[in-house]
Amino acid sequence: MNKGVKYVKLIEWSEEDGCFVGSCPELFYGGCHGHNEFEVFSELCRIVDETIELYRQDGKALPEPLSGKEFVNAL
Repeated sequence: MNKGVKYVKLIEWSEEDGCFVGSCPELFYGGCHGHNEFEVFSELCRIVDETIELYRQDGKALPEPLSGKEFVNAL
């Protein structure tokens, strides 16, 4: 399994920018943007994978993923 699938990926509409903005809170903010939310998500997944590879190349430990923390069921 790809390590990137464990990281939360957010796609939000930005009124200020007039487009969708994608981020991965554990790894970076404001990673990509565009007018099609599906294309932004695809690009965001690619950036997450590239960021994880950079962590690996630099010998850095990856931040703990937020997924699996049951945030959705916490209400």
